[in-house]
Amino acid sequence: MSSSQILVITSFPPRKCGIATYSQDLIHAIEDKYRQDFVIKVCALQNTDTGYDYSDQVKYTLKTWIKDDYSRLAEKIYLDENIKVVYLQHEFGLYGGELGRYLLTLLSRLKIPVITTFHTVLSNPSDERKKLIQNIAKYSSCVTIMTNLSAQILKSDYQIPEHKVKVIPHGTHLIKPHKTKKIQYTPFPEKTILATFGLLSEVKSIETALDALPRIVRQFKGVLYLVIGKTHPEVLKNEGEKYRNRLVEKVHRLKLQKHVLFINKYLSLPVLLKYLQRADIYLFTSKDPQQAVSGTLAYAMSAGCPVIATPIPHSLELLDGAGINFDFLNSEQLAEAAITMLSDPAMTNEMRLNAFHKICPTAWQNAAIAHIELAKEEMKREEFLIEYRYPPISLDHIKRLTTDFGMIQFSKIAAPSQSSGYTLDDNARALIAMTKNFERTGDFDDLHLIKIYLEFILYCQQEDGSFLNYVTINQKFFAKNRDENLEDANGRAIWALGEFLSLHHVISSHLQAQVESAFRKALPLINELQSPRAIAFCIKGLYYYFQVKKEPGILRIVTVLADNLISKYRGVSSENWKWYEPYLTYANALLPEALLLAGKCVNSDLYKETAKKTFDFLLKTTLVEGHFAVISNAGPHFQGEEKKPFGEQPIEIAYTVLALDTFYEEFRNDRYLALLHTAFSWFLGENHLHQIVYNPRTGGCYDGLEESHVNLNQGAESTVGYLLARLAVENHT
Repeated sequence: MSSSQILVITSFPPRKCGIATYSQDLIHAIEDKYRQDFVIKVCALQNTDTGYDYSDQVKYTLKTWIKDDYSRLAEKIYLDENIKVVYLQHEFGLYGGELGRYLLTLLSRLKIPVITTFHTVLSNPSDERKKLIQNIAKYSSCVTIMTNLSAQILKSDYQIPEHKVKVIPHGTHLIKPHKTKKIQYTPFPEKTILATFGLLSEVKSIETALDALPRIVRQFKGVLYLVIGKTHPEVLKNEGEKYRNRLVEKVHRLKLQKHVLFINKYLSLPVLLKYLQRADIYLFTSKDPQQAVSGTLAYAMSAGCPVIATPIPHSLELLDGAGINFDFLNSEQLAEAAITMLSDPAMTNEMRLNAFHKICPTAWQNAAIAHIELAKEEMKREEFLIEYRYPPISLDHIKRLTTDFGMIQFSKIAAPSQSSGYTLDDNARALIAMTKNFERTGDFDDLHLIKIYLEFILYCQQEDGSFLNYVTINQKFFAKNRDENLEDANGRAIWALGEFLSLHHVISSHLQAQVESAFRKALPLINELQSPRAIAFCIKGLYYYFQVKKEPGILRIVTVLADNLISKYRGVSSENWKWYEPYLTYANALLPEALLLAGKCVNSDLYKETAKKTFDFLLKTTLVEGHFAVISNAGPHFQGEEKKPFGEQPIEIAYTVLALDTFYEEFRNDRYLALLHTAFSWFLGENHLHQIVYNPRTGGCYDGLEESHVNLNQGAESTVGYLLARLAVENHT
C-alpha cells in the first residue's frame, strides 16, 4: 500500500529565491518533527525552459508561463490517489498570466484540500487584484499568512472570511547557545559588526545603510558593515551586477572601504547563522512598504540579533523591545538608531534577549506543527497517521547547567543563572536521571556527572540525617533552609539514594558504602513525615533499595508509609473524588505510583487497587480533548471547583510519564502505554498552544506553558524532568 502524500507547489532549490528556501525549510521541519506514514512531495515552479537538477523529492514541475501546463498538473494530481492535501505557496510573480491568474486554472480543478500561503498581501488592491485573491481563497480550503496585520488586510480589504484565514509566522531556526552572547566566528574579533543578508537587489536599499555609516563610524571607528549574499538571480539575468557595482562605487566615494565588506557568496545555513550570531546589530533596509514578511529579519532575530528595520508589517509586530524601526530611505534615522544602540550595551543586550523571546515561538518546529494541524483539520475524516518523532536523547543542557559542584537551579533562556545557586531537589532528580541513562548506555562520561550529583546530596546531609535544600553558588547554605518546609526535598534525596543503590551491579562506585550509610542515616526521620509527596518520594526510594536489600525493616517502613496514604485517601475520597487530599496540586501522579510500588513491595492488593483507582481519576481530570493539561501552578484544584487552566509545568508531565510507565509495566494495559506517548508528546507540541516545550537545539526544556506563550527559560527542574520522561519512553519506542 502506497503512503499518503502532501504535495507542496512552490519554487524549490536549487532555484535561488526566498520562497524556495522557505519551502525547503518547512519540508525539512515537518520531516524532522514527525514519524511519517506520509510522504512530502514537491511540484517545482519553473520560470525558464532550462531545467534545474532537482532532488528526488520533486515529483512534478510546472512551467508557469504556459497556461495549459496548469490544467495538465491538475489532471496529474486528480489521478494520483496518494496525494491527500496540497500546500501552495503564493507570491506575485511566481505564476503566469496577468497578476498570476493562470493559477486559477489549476486551483479550480483540484478536488482535494488546498492550503494556500500568501507571502505578500497588498493593501488597497485594484479591483483586478482583489478579485484574483478572492478567487484563490475561494478555491482554497484555508489560507495562511505570516503576520496579524496581513490577516487583517485579507479580511478588511479583500473580504476573505475570518474562518478561512490562519496566521502561521515565518519559521526560524533554533540556535545552539554559546558561552558568550556573541561568537568570534568572523576574522574580525575586534570589530563591531553590523550585518545585512539576502539575495541582493535594489529593493533592499543597501545604500540607505551606506549613507548612514559615515556618521556612525565617526563615533564608533571599529564598525564593520557586512553585506552578505549574492545578487538575486533574476536581477543578475536582467542587468548583471549593476546594482552591486553602484554600491561599491558609493563605498569608495564615502571612503568607507575599511568599514564595509561585501560577502558575495551563497552561504550555507550553518555558516550564515554563525555570522548572524556574531553580529552586534542587524540592519533591515528594504524600501518596499508592501513587503509583508522578511525571512532574513526572522532568521536574524532567531540568532539573537537586535534589529534596526524599516516599518514593514513583520518588523512592526516583532520589534517591540527587540530593536528600532526607522522610516523608509531615512539614513539619518538609521544612523541615530545605530548610535543609540551602540552607546548603550545594556539596552542592546536586553534587545538581544527580547529578540529571542519574540522569535522562539516561530521556530520551524512550531511552524511544522501548525501546518500539520491545519492539514489534519482540512482532511477531516481522512485516515492520515501522524505521530511525533522523538528527539535523540541529549545531555547538552544538563552539562551546561552542571558545575564541578552541582547542577545550577535556573537559566536565563539557555544561560545558567549562577546567582540562583543549587538545590537538593534538582541534584537529586539529576542523579536519578543520570543513573538511568548510564544503565541504558554504559557511557563512562555519565559517571562524572553522577559523582557530582551524588557528592552534592551527601554535602547537603546534616548530622541528624536530614538534608538542607538551598545552596549558594559559593557553596554556602541559604538562610531560607531554616524557614521552609524541606520534607519534599528530603523525600527526593531518599528516592535518589535508593535508586542509586539499586544499581550497584551497574555502577561500581567507591562511594557505595558512604551512600548506603547516608541512606540509612536518613531512615529514622521518615516516620516524622507528614507531606504525602514526601511520603511518596520515600516509598520510591525504599522500593528501589528493597530490590537489592530484602530487609524486613524496609518492608515495615513501606507499610507504615503506604498505610498513611491509604488513611489520607479514606479521609477525603468520595464517589466523585477518588484522591488523597481535598485538592489536586503538584506532583500528583507521584502519589498513586508510589502506592502501586508499595503494593508490589509488600504484595498488597489494597495498595494496588487504590493506586489504580486514584491514578485513573487523575488521568480523567488532566486529559483534555486528547492531550494532557496538568494541574496549574496558579493554585490547587479543589474538589467541586472548575480546574484552573494553563500554568502547566514540565515536571508535572514528567511525573505523569513515569507513573504511566510504572502502571503499564504492572497491568499491561495498552491504554496506559498509549497515554504514556500522549503525555510525552506534550513536550513536542501536543498541548493547547501546539508549540514545542523541549528545545532540540539546546537540549533544554522550557520552564512552563502559559495561556498564550511558553516560558523560554530552561531551568534544571524542567530539563531534568524532560530527560526522565524521555528515558521512560525510550523503553517503548
